[in-house]
Amino acid sequence: MVRDIKLAALRLLKRGGIFNLVADSRWRRQRLLVLCYHGVSLDDEHRWRPGLYMEPSVLEQRFEMLKSQNYNVLPLGESLEKLRAGSLPPRSVAITFDDGTYDFYKQAYPIAKKYGFPVTVYLTTYYSDLQRPVFNLITSYMLWQKRGQVIQDARELGLNSPLDLRTEAARHGIVMNLMGLAHREALTGSEKDLLAARLAEFLGIDYQALIAKRLLQIMNARELKEVSESGVDVQLHTHRHRTPEDEVLFRREIHENRERIQALVAKSATHFCYPSGVYRPMFIRWLAQEQVISATTCDAGLATRESEMLLIPRYVDTQVRTEIDFESWISGVGDLLAIRRAGGKKYIPYETES
Repeated sequence: MVRDIKLAALRLLKRGGIFNLVADSRWRRQRLLVLCYHGVSLDDEHRWRPGLYMEPSVLEQRFEMLKSQNYNVLPLGESLEKLRAGSLPPRSVAITFDDGTYDFYKQAYPIAKKYGFPVTVYLTTYYSDLQRPVFNLITSYMLWQKRGQVIQDARELGLNSPLDLRTEAARHGIVMNLMGLAHREALTGSEKDLLAARLAEFLGIDYQALIAKRLLQIMNARELKEVSESGVDVQLHTHRHRTPEDEVLFRREIHENRERIQALVAKSATHFCYPSGVYRPMFIRWLAQEQVISATTCDAGLATRESEMLLIPRYVDTQVRTEIDFESWISGVGDLLAIRRAGGKKYIPYETES
């Protein structure tokens, strides 16, 4: 009911010309909208995680709106420099993609090239080296594929309780149990992949077919080099997609991430994105000590000249966002009407080797 009222109000504001009025205002010109995307489906991932994935056709609709309504899509670094200098062009937008998954290369990158839009990819690097599906994501996806079932005996997987696949919460609990098992047994990334393959066999899923599709994998060295040489900006997202609250471990994540990016695309990385949108006050100081220029969150909002550069807000666009929701945010109306701004934790860290 509340959502229906909100959408009706947005349609009314649009018909009244308010969207264009705000988009062309001095207020909007002093603000930058940073768009956040995660996955663009290779198959049915948008049905599995609509809060993270979208169909390619939806992404193309978004980019077409940006182009047809004359939004200025700027490279992230340039847009932040102009924001601080007070020299943004009208209707300024920057586009970011988290994680650096293969589906970016296969689905999103060609669309960005078609529209000539500069984009930033925040790359988590461990699985770029390993080149296997991300463990917690592929296990979650496979359990979702068998949703609705209850499997009484899962002892051959090392689990003592039945596999209740009827709800998202129950499936998430199984993923957590599998991750706990992997942690207790100190499994490496390769050993976790063997556990994922065992789960697939147990569920009657063709694991090799999933691998062949490159589902839930990170771009490899060749793909990263190609997109980087074509102008995609590759930046920091930690090595293992986690932000430890221990300073030494946190800064190790930045060091290893930066070193791998330098080796993969031969460019330095000075912009950062908090994995899963999770941040703590001490992270700001640690990032500054690592000469990080900016850090983006998943908190909803437009960035201003006064924004903390290591806590830049973004609009997280997904399959569940309506077209008018998106249009309200690029115009600035969405920011004016926003009530809840803090981004929720979207998924658990990858947690690979220590």
